[in-house]
Amino acid sequence: MAYSEQDWKKAKKLCRLNEEDIRIAREMGLNPKSLIKNIPGKDQQWKEPVRQWLWSIWEDRQEKARRKQAALEEEQAKELEE
Repeated sequence: MAYSEQDWKKAKKLCRLNEEDIRIAREMGLNPKSLIKNIPGKDQQWKEPVRQWLWSIWEDRQEKARRKQAALEEEQAKELEE
C-alpha cells in the first residue's frame, strides 16, 4: 500500500522528524503509521523517542550489511586463492 504525502507529513510532525529521518524510514520500508505507533506514551519511559529508535534500527541494519559484505568479500578472496 502506498502512503500519501499527507500521511508522511503527519508522521513527520507528530514524531518530530526531519526530511532525512523520513528518507531513512522510507528506505527501510517503514510506513507512517508504524512511526506514529512508536511514539512513547507518558507511561512508556523505557521507549526511545521515534527519531532515536529509527536511527538505531538503521545503524543496526547498516552494520549487518557491512558484516555480510565483508564475509562475502572474504569468501570470494578464498575462492580466488584456490
